[in-house]
Amino acid sequence: MDELLHAPEGEKFNSLVHGSNGSAREESGWKERLHRMAEWTMDRTVQVGRGAARALHWVQGAMSGGKPWGPAAFLATAGVLGVALVVGTVYTPSYVVSVDGVTLGTVREKETFEAVVDRVEERATEILGYDYTLDSEIGYEFALTEKDEISSVYGFETYLFDQIGEVMKSYALSVDGEFIGAVTDEAQLTAMLDEIKSQYVNENTISAEFVEPIDIVHEYTASNVVRDLSEMKEVLTANTTGETTYEVEAGDTFSAIAYAHDMSVDELEVLNPGLNINKLYVGQILTIRQTIPFLSVRTVENITYTEPIESPVEEIQDNTMYKGETKTVVKGTDGEALVNADVTYLNGYEEERVINSTTVITEPTKTVVHVGTKARPRTMATGNMIWPLSGTITSNYGYRYIFGSYSYHSGLDIAAAYGTSIKAADGGTVVYSGTGSGSYWSYGKYVVIDHGNGIQTIYAHCSSLLVSTGDKVYQGQVIARVGATGRATGNHCHFQVKVNGTTVSPWNYLP
Repeated sequence: MDELLHAPEGEKFNSLVHGSNGSAREESGWKERLHRMAEWTMDRTVQVGRGAARALHWVQGAMSGGKPWGPAAFLATAGVLGVALVVGTVYTPSYVVSVDGVTLGTVREKETFEAVVDRVEERATEILGYDYTLDSEIGYEFALTEKDEISSVYGFETYLFDQIGEVMKSYALSVDGEFIGAVTDEAQLTAMLDEIKSQYVNENTISAEFVEPIDIVHEYTASNVVRDLSEMKEVLTANTTGETTYEVEAGDTFSAIAYAHDMSVDELEVLNPGLNINKLYVGQILTIRQTIPFLSVRTVENITYTEPIESPVEEIQDNTMYKGETKTVVKGTDGEALVNADVTYLNGYEEERVINSTTVITEPTKTVVHVGTKARPRTMATGNMIWPLSGTITSNYGYRYIFGSYSYHSGLDIAAAYGTSIKAADGGTVVYSGTGSGSYWSYGKYVVIDHGNGIQTIYAHCSSLLVSTGDKVYQGQVIARVGATGRATGNHCHFQVKVNGTTVSPWNYLP
């Protein structure tokens, strides 16, 4: 029904209606002429659009002339008008659209196809990054078309896009809104993504999902975009440097944490400004660097493992021991439990652990500890040191450049005004008070206090000493005054800590 419908010629139409002599009033042979006209109407239904209009014009002329109508004329005219009514109900005026001589379909209005062209050009411009104009010859030819046979604009758009060599229909991959590339085979793209995910999957994995939103859309893309799967995989698995946190555990040191995360101590310090790297505590949160792939994978594993059950401790007060002192009299044993848990990992690093069940395999036995209750002597060590004085640290513990060369510095140099009070960092017994000699000649006047448990503190370069060897001192007691005796570049107190005869960092003991 897509053929063009042309209006009938006037003479042929009149001969059918009026007969060969053009007189509609003659009734002889009107039945035969009516029959011929009906056949002609059936054969020309598809051409009625314009013919109906001409017939109506003719009828109007006949009526205005006031001439009487015969049966043939009346019936013929009624037939034409009836066909016109049918045509108007079933058919619609339309245009057959062609592009470069290829017929695409029909539209009711030219503007419909022109809008399609505009959309295709606009989308192509967006894809290609430059103004694109379709270089095609578009033709329109008037026609009457069944109303339900009007073409879909989607088919027009698809055809026009297929004619653009610079774009092609493909499966485009985007990660978190960022375009990665496109391929023509969706199955290959999906297989590549599954391969990336599989490196984090094992026999215990119950789920594995990408963290970033993944979008695969079947759409038109520029023909020159990345379509090599290996290149796309390289982009998705490339590492970037991100920041994460680490919770300090018992036994951790700053350098060990840095080493475990493939960092230098300096790099870790930069990420944690203001942190005292020599004084860490359990539960402290550090910022660390971590390599993060462009496309992250979060997995959940269901695992079963054994873990120890700590021996319960029973404390018994003992008035023969000082407060703060403890003594284990019965050493218990740890038990063992079977644990089932769901563990969540991000790129292979544990994020969360949810315990589903715990089954005791071996019960632990009890540990008994005696706890001292007797009042401690004032001069007894508390186990927690205080700063011997307030001042500016002019030289830290470790290697330093001084007197024209690098040398090891065994303590902290705390600068203060001449005569400033120096206090005992903790209670204990003075084991030396005097002027340095031998290997200690550079200390000048200094004091050594033994705090028990192999711990000693040294206070050097004093201007005066206020305690003597053998004295018992309490924490905070003034034992000397700041000076610059021995080898010193200015007034300060050299504070040093030894454990079992070995010098250690004072930072490990000062608050």
